[in-house]
Amino acid sequence: MFNHAAAIVRETEVFIITAGAGMGVDSGLPDFRGDHGFWKAYPAYSRLGLSFADCANPQHFAHDPSFAWGFYGHRTNLYRTVIPHEGFHIIKEWIARNGANCFVVTSNVDGQFQKAGYAEDRILEVHGSIHWLQCQKPCRNAIWVNDEIVRIDETTMRAFPPLPRCPDCGEVSRPNILMFGDWAWQQDRTLKQEQAFNRFLMHNADRRIAVIEIGAGSAIATIRATSERIGWNCEHATVIRINPREPEIISPHISLPYTALEAVQKINALL
Repeated sequence: MFNHAAAIVRETEVFIITAGAGMGVDSGLPDFRGDHGFWKAYPAYSRLGLSFADCANPQHFAHDPSFAWGFYGHRTNLYRTVIPHEGFHIIKEWIARNGANCFVVTSNVDGQFQKAGYAEDRILEVHGSIHWLQCQKPCRNAIWVNDEIVRIDETTMRAFPPLPRCPDCGEVSRPNILMFGDWAWQQDRTLKQEQAFNRFLMHNADRRIAVIEIGAGSAIATIRATSERIGWNCEHATVIRINPREPEIISPHISLPYTALEAVQKINALL
């Protein structure tokens, strides 16, 4: 299977990297799979009996902003300090070696692809980004760069004041991320990214495409569905699904039951 994957990578003209949360695990980011994975990363929420979905609720910014920013402020600080693992850079080397076009589609909000040097205008962040803010009301359709410093009490996972605020109306701000039960997400940035990706697909649909899907689970299947749509609709596309738990995909596409870094390194060794 690795020989087949390496042959696809060697000949591809277009790389589409579709990535879920598993892409960041080898960089040291928490695995939030299930409540126990989430609670292992955040014991304070285990003591409170709160799930990821309970914490990732936009209503907290209106009713308990210290709690809301405790969760998102901690994640912001974590994502700023984490260094993308070697797999990000190996894939960039494949793209450069082939002189290939590339686009990234990710459900991650951590900005790790940008940090690893992937072009900002070739990334679609389907759930937004923690590195941008918006008004939690919102008072208008505006977003701005998140350069806030949020201090967290890691025992209680609550944020110390002052909390980030909207520069226009003074309300507490929030990350420009699609949360659970979220009707206030300002999605203009993501919609522009989506339009750019659709143009990219249209211009490259007839070329040899390798869809490198990494760490995308089935619980929220947006990334897996994107990979499969490309794999079945584009005649010369092959999906390489990398996932240690849920790698299954129908032939002629390729299933690799490994972590992101393991699989990329094994493919790279055969090139």
